[in-house]
Amino acid sequence: MNLCADSLWQDICRIRKEAPLVHNITNYVVMNCTANALLALGASPVMAHEIREVEEMVAISRALVINIGTLSSPWVESMKRGMQKARDLHIPVVLDPVGMGATSYRGDVVHALLETAPVTALRGNASEIRALAWSRERTKGVDSLADSENAREAGAFLAKKYNCVVCVSGPRDYVISPEKEGCMENGDPMMTRVTGMGCTASALCGAFLALGGSPFSAVLHAMATMGIAGEMGASQSKGPGTLQQNFLDSLHSITEEDISRHLKGSIIL
Repeated sequence: MNLCADSLWQDICRIRKEAPLVHNITNYVVMNCTANALLALGASPVMAHEIREVEEMVAISRALVINIGTLSSPWVESMKRGMQKARDLHIPVVLDPVGMGATSYRGDVVHALLETAPVTALRGNASEIRALAWSRERTKGVDSLADSENAREAGAFLAKKYNCVVCVSGPRDYVISPEKEGCMENGDPMMTRVTGMGCTASALCGAFLALGGSPFSAVLHAMATMGIAGEMGASQSKGPGTLQQNFLDSLHSITEEDISRHLKGSIIL
């Protein structure tokens, strides 16, 4: 079953109209990238990790995105407290286990976060998802050593274990719930040469989840938008530097016609 371009466009229009506040406890490397991407899409980003304000910030937000890229003990405590507040207020949570499998500490943190409160969506590259599902898997820093195709089984396992949506990013993006699976084939290889693209995908998942609909559809729509904007941006770019600029411009200017022309994805029930 093919994805519905009309439904995706309606979600983008809602984000532009409602400008949902997306609270990000994310890493130093990508704060600027992800904030600009959320703004370009039409959402409203906030980056707040101080433990003395994190609960209040979650309470006025419509989604919480947790990204463990640059870990520190105080931030971990803020992540836990933020997730607990989101649970209490039924606010969707995205967890990005950046570099999962690279060190034992990262694994300990991710498992502790998953024990703290439920997540709505897990998004990572193939190695990160495999490392989370099968503890013996290793990663190369934050880069993937595996193809997304090889992480579908791990994604399905995690979706059932944590009753959430799992997104495995790669040449093909797989979005997996306990009941069904989607595959997105948009994007461009040049996107892998720009730091923070995966983290940006997680932030966009937060924006679509903030609309309050089906988590499975929200993550599918986020990854489709990410991939289409990447394709459009890459077609105008000479390299990674100009891609960063053109990707943001494409997110900002994407139209219903762009979606209809570029969208490549399917759902397996």
